[in-house]
Amino acid sequence: MSFPVTPKRFPPRVPLRHGEGKKDHLTSLGGLAALSLDALSSVAYGPEAIVLVLVGAGASALHLTLPIALAIAVLLTVLVISYCQVIAAHPDGGGAYAVGKKDLGRTVSLLAAASLVVDYVLTVAVSLAAGAASLASAFPSLAPHLLVICLIGLLLIAAVNLWGIAESARALMLPMALFIAAIFAVVILGLFRSHPAASVGTVMPIHITETLGLILLLKAFAAGCSALTGVEAIANGVPSFREPRVKHAQRTELMLGAVLGLMLIGLSVLIVREHIAPRGGVTVLAQLTAGSFGTGAAYTATNIVVALVLALAANTSFGGLPVLMSLLAKDNRLPHLFGLRADRPVYRFGVVVLAGLAAVLLVAVDAVTDRLIPLYAIGVFTGFTISQTGLVKHWFGHRSPGWARRAALNGTGAALTLIATLVFIASKFTEGAWVVIVTIPLLMLLFARIENYYRVVGLELGLGQAPGHPEPGESLVIVPVGEISRLTEHALSAALSLSGRVVAVSVRFDPQRCADFRSSWNAWDPGVPLDVLESPHRSLVRPILEYIELARQGDRNIVVLIPEVEPRKWRYRILQNQRGLLLGAVLRARTDVLVCTLPYRLKNR
Repeated sequence: MSFPVTPKRFPPRVPLRHGEGKKDHLTSLGGLAALSLDALSSVAYGPEAIVLVLVGAGASALHLTLPIALAIAVLLTVLVISYCQVIAAHPDGGGAYAVGKKDLGRTVSLLAAASLVVDYVLTVAVSLAAGAASLASAFPSLAPHLLVICLIGLLLIAAVNLWGIAESARALMLPMALFIAAIFAVVILGLFRSHPAASVGTVMPIHITETLGLILLLKAFAAGCSALTGVEAIANGVPSFREPRVKHAQRTELMLGAVLGLMLIGLSVLIVREHIAPRGGVTVLAQLTAGSFGTGAAYTATNIVVALVLALAANTSFGGLPVLMSLLAKDNRLPHLFGLRADRPVYRFGVVVLAGLAAVLLVAVDAVTDRLIPLYAIGVFTGFTISQTGLVKHWFGHRSPGWARRAALNGTGAALTLIATLVFIASKFTEGAWVVIVTIPLLMLLFARIENYYRVVGLELGLGQAPGHPEPGESLVIVPVGEISRLTEHALSAALSLSGRVVAVSVRFDPQRCADFRSSWNAWDPGVPLDVLESPHRSLVRPILEYIELARQGDRNIVVLIPEVEPRKWRYRILQNQRGLLLGAVLRARTDVLVCTLPYRLKNR
């Protein structure tokens, strides 16, 4: 006798929401677009920053651009290796903050967090301002509208990131590819040419203001290190990557180091080979572009791509700062709402706050890049130094195979980034760097105060301790009513389901209306007692507050159930009486009663 074979049952397949599948997290190449544009685009101003410092010692000093660029490339290699180690040790993201918290203590972790917050906000402002200025160089008629251009660009980037981090990566993939291709084309064609194809800009006289020595070389090194800003963003945004997150993030970090290093060295070789000096009206990169392509369509297209990528480099901050803020919220150093994510894999509160702070900063400086540059890079180099120092301590503590070699590497990186930080602070202090020096301690104080608040609240609530057993108590449900209607019936039915003791309360402004309403209530006879409160001064809230105080008896719980009409269409909500909303807000602020809002949803409006 045969029996039917019962089919094997599998768990039901539940469709994933947006943000729960692999496709909504970053691949390695997507991470390069979403989190590395800041670092990649910095070659547009990093080599130029070296030239602008060296030219102070005369044109003969410009040949040192390449050795300094090579030294920066060595530091870049150290940082990339270091951040690959950070990614493996802290797969939840956080970068320098996570390292500081684990290996260097509370105060250093607060310093790292504050420095990174400042850097990310400045990255957005600087990138947008530089992009707008580059665009205005190609189209002079846009010059009076730089602030508007920046704010529009900020709005668009924030909107894309609110949609989702993977969507922002896909949107930035093409501009990133065009930028990398354009820079490598400039380098390769320039190296193959025996002489520049064209020259742009106006010749400027060179005034020797400094002697060529160690101090000038340190200044040039520190200025050129601005090309390294953004290297840490990948380590901060590890949670945005697909699984295995560590592998994808490390691969992205290595790709960034290779591409950025090659572009930096290639442009520096061209600067020395073609004896590039600062010229009026153009950037150093524009001079190199003209030398490789001439002044035709390729020159114009490259400048537009550079301007676009500089503006879009702000996206790096939108990928890194919200993740960092979520970690701060998890550690009770920011409000917990920054740790909330929507259906999409996006920390939306962090995105909105970053956009708001960047907008305020852009308005404050009127989108002038020169006002932002003195504030730039201090925060990120502080983070570099902390992460390197933390790893040194980590290796000394664990003493795993090869620890001495790793500690020496990270120690060298820490020393170099510390020197760059101190030189930058000293040379730019009076030009605006003091603002960052003041802001970072204030942010540290803010984080510490928030952490202390949560600690005190946790002690008062007894978090982590077993509380006493709940005890049942008597409850009185108070239902504020205005007129006798289906809304009133709906509210009383809900109140009776909560407790056997229910009382309706109505506030009237003259004695005659009180008597009329009481008569109508008695005629309806809903089975719930009614208390009518007279209010000659036409106050709704005060009589109910006084009534609640009189209704308190011992440990009896008071529940106030407020019925509200909920229109089907949002545009009609403003037409409804908002007294229930006001009453609920006042009761929550002034009493300890349980306030419940009961919606009555309209079907036709």
